[in-house]
Amino acid sequence: MQRVEVPVLIVGAGPVGLTAAILLARQGIESLVVDRRPGPHRAPQAHVANPRTLEIFRSAGLDRETLRRLATPRDDGSHVSWVTTLAGPELGRLPYERQGADALEYTPTPLLNLPQHRLEPLLLEHLHGATVRYGHEWAALEQEADGVTARVRDLERQREYEVRSDWLLAADGAGSRVRKALGIEMIGPDRLQSFVMIHFEANLRALVRDRPAILYWVVDPACAGVFVAHDIDRTWVFMHPHDPDTEPIETFTEEACAAIVRRAIGAAHVDLAVRDVSAWTMTAQVAARYRERRVFLVGDSAHRFPPAGGMGMNTGVQDVHNLAWKLRAVRDGWAHPALLDTYETERRPVAQRNADQSLVNAMQMLALCTELGITENTAAARAALDAALIDPERVRGGIARQQDHFDMFGLQLGVAYEAGAVVPDGSEPRLPANPVRDFLPTTRPGSRLPHAWVERDGVRCSVLDLIATDRLTLLVGPDGEPWREAADGCTAAPVRCLVACARSARTAHFWFVPISTSRGGRGRCRSTGRPGSSAGWRRWRGTDRDRLLGRAVTPRAATSRLRDRAAAATRQSRGPVPDGRESRPRKPGVQERGNGARCGAGESMVWETPSFTEIKMDAELAACCDEREAR
Repeated sequence: MQRVEVPVLIVGAGPVGLTAAILLARQGIESLVVDRRPGPHRAPQAHVANPRTLEIFRSAGLDRETLRRLATPRDDGSHVSWVTTLAGPELGRLPYERQGADALEYTPTPLLNLPQHRLEPLLLEHLHGATVRYGHEWAALEQEADGVTARVRDLERQREYEVRSDWLLAADGAGSRVRKALGIEMIGPDRLQSFVMIHFEANLRALVRDRPAILYWVVDPACAGVFVAHDIDRTWVFMHPHDPDTEPIETFTEEACAAIVRRAIGAAHVDLAVRDVSAWTMTAQVAARYRERRVFLVGDSAHRFPPAGGMGMNTGVQDVHNLAWKLRAVRDGWAHPALLDTYETERRPVAQRNADQSLVNAMQMLALCTELGITENTAAARAALDAALIDPERVRGGIARQQDHFDMFGLQLGVAYEAGAVVPDGSEPRLPANPVRDFLPTTRPGSRLPHAWVERDGVRCSVLDLIATDRLTLLVGPDGEPWREAADGCTAAPVRCLVACARSARTAHFWFVPISTSRGGRGRCRSTGRPGSSAGWRRWRGTDRDRLLGRAVTPRAATSRLRDRAAAATRQSRGPVPDGRESRPRKPGVQERGNGARCGAGESMVWETPSFTEIKMDAELAACCDEREAR
């Protein structure tokens, strides 16, 4: 039998599997991706790319403008609408997520409506250092202490071959065959409701010209469902509820589906072509565990959410972003294999939170349907709807209660790991009044590092762009020279140190991260950014420089050496640096230093970094910084 050897085998070439391959390639890890489908998805399927996912795509080199061109135009996709039929009266509408300039204070990449059938080809274009084989089906696996041997079937040639890998990532979807073979159970309700997804092409601009939206909820009991307007001029999906026990999917022929869509449109005549029909069942489940020795569940194989909130694909992309750098750290020997256990420790609670909120959203929509009388296609349901529509305030009130469903900014950016590869600093989390909608930036360990706009080499960028993807990044204030010198001496883990010292246009002002410290006042913070753009460690002025890199990813001996070097450098320095003054003349900006990293048994690796990174700050941003620090 033919045998292929590769560091990582990825089963599934959807957005999560392809993103995993891209991120691993950027870590210098080759992968093979296999998928039994003949090619990328033809139907739109998922369409929400939230800010955190787009930040990951940004770090992986995907061009923001290209993503925007492929996405639904913002003017067309900024609202959700409730209608009797698509051509009938509109009952109400809500804004759909934060897609405009108001989000740029918190993220460099506001949400996009990016259909999956357009995203997958773009991911394939950016896939270097990996091989994708469509029409190749995973069949079985065996695990040994040092690797995984999988059997893969070439469906065209009807032959099997072996793939030997160090690790296997199961990205094979909600019905994951890999997960089932491992005997990993899903926890949570497994059948909330079933739907038929009808993908069709039609130009419906004339019907919705004055009320464009990304989603149209049709409330007529005879044709209830939701339209997804991926492209108003061409590409649409209609989600129609059905009972698989009494309505097998085989009964939904092309003609039957076209008739369903026409009833929901409500117009006398519309030219349309049905392109694809599939059935799916809404669930709210999370896998009992995410890892079985050298096999990891990622994406829908690990969690299945109701689509209410668009968290499925996004959670999966963030899963592999969390895992990729950890595989690199273990492979290169600067982290213990136990680091891989933190993948489940960190990501499973996030999936549970997202599953719970998605279920809440779905139940809120069900409550609205019940309130409007949309329970089934009967004369009684029609009479209940007619009675509800007589009271517009009642209808608008029910729609207003759906706001959390369509504004999940806090949930999208407010991910925080309470345990895992982080070193807690003893602070309590700062929770907003509404964690679903509201977001509070923080450098608390385990949280996503805050975004702020800065300038590098004359080009505006985000602080997030400064975080290395293949090593730890130590961010220190302008008095952080001892920390930089300590980081230079670390030989057990790759560290890049950024010393921030920026002047505003109006006054000499040192700037590090423009947010208030959780302990009040104008304290200066030293923070370790993990390759996953999460804060792993944080210390304030006057504290000991212990556990700098974090026990989860740095051997204790290396941490001790780093602490000792920092203490020695501090004794030789001039003492505390007053706010607004430098200890020695230094060019304003962020000075960036790298180090050598000893990997494995005596193997030395040099981590290349630019010698200098300019950070400048305009007066408006400086004023914002002053105002926030004062608070």
